[in-house]
Amino acid sequence: MASSLVLLAGCGHRAPEADTTVPVIALPVQAADGSDAGRFPGDVHARYEMPLSFRVGGQLATRYVNPGDVVKQGQPLAQLDPKDANDQLAAAKAALAAAEHRLLFATQQRDRDEAQSKQNLISHLQLEQTQDAYASALAARDQAQQQLSLAQNQARYTTLVADHDGAITSRQAEVGQVLAAGQAVFGFAWAGEREVQVDVPENRIDGVAVGQAATVTLPALPGRSFAAKVREVAPAADAQSRTYLVKLTVDQPGQSLQLGMTADVVMQPRAGHAAVVAVRIPATALFHQGEHPAVWVVRTADSTLELRPVTVARYGERDVLLADGLKPGERVVMQGVHTVSAGEKVTPIAPPHPEDAPQ
Repeated sequence: MASSLVLLAGCGHRAPEADTTVPVIALPVQAADGSDAGRFPGDVHARYEMPLSFRVGGQLATRYVNPGDVVKQGQPLAQLDPKDANDQLAAAKAALAAAEHRLLFATQQRDRDEAQSKQNLISHLQLEQTQDAYASALAARDQAQQQLSLAQNQARYTTLVADHDGAITSRQAEVGQVLAAGQAVFGFAWAGEREVQVDVPENRIDGVAVGQAATVTLPALPGRSFAAKVREVAPAADAQSRTYLVKLTVDQPGQSLQLGMTADVVMQPRAGHAAVVAVRIPATALFHQGEHPAVWVVRTADSTLELRPVTVARYGERDVLLADGLKPGERVVMQGVHTVSAGEKVTPIAPPHPEDAPQ
């Protein structure tokens, strides 16, 4: 019995188990190019873009141009059926001719009555009636002239002409279609000034201001870059994308900068604003805490996990550029972000395949 008690006492004093750790793929993050945080994709537009339309309504009879055509100022672009306008013009001419004839008769009658009134051959009342008829005829003639001028304008407006040199960007009406006054027929871009339009996320719009310098490069023109300045920043975000439209005027665009080209815009840091120190992580390292992006950071002191909110500057095909929330050198979980939890003790390991490591 004594020996049994000794054995039982020995079993009751086991050595404490070592704390278990979970292996996770985690690597230090590296600083990205500082210009990446201020880089935005965009496309080339004309400084002035607008729809072209007739000032009068009617049936579209002819189109003289198509999308992509380059046109000159004063060149006819389309034609409405002119029959109604020509009929109105003919009626206005006839009305003017009748008004001029009545005015001629009223003028002759006024001259006769004034001469007779000086000889006291007619009453003063008759002279006043004659003068009133002359004034009415004169006003009717002036009104008829204005109606003729309006009818001439209406007839001229049945031909749509280019008011500037430019290019047709779209077609929005077909031959035979009945158009209302002001209904768009073509999209039109003026020749000359070019600008680049970019969409800036709301968490980065405070780093963009009117007059800010930028550099524009285009995949279609390798080896070339263009200086630009921010001309306009939208006062409100788009309701669907939650981005702000920013327009940049390109200095000396030349003929090579074509409409619709994709562009890469790099904003220069604003005066008094430090350049953003951005870091790049693989897309697999990004975790979402509700609607907000976050990453799992391995604490250096005790190798436990911390879920830290971050600010995304730009999403790429395989990686994500972070503008805030991480510092270069901090160790981040790169894969398996949905299988770990806050406070969990981990052992960082390298990816099993070297190509999975962030570049």
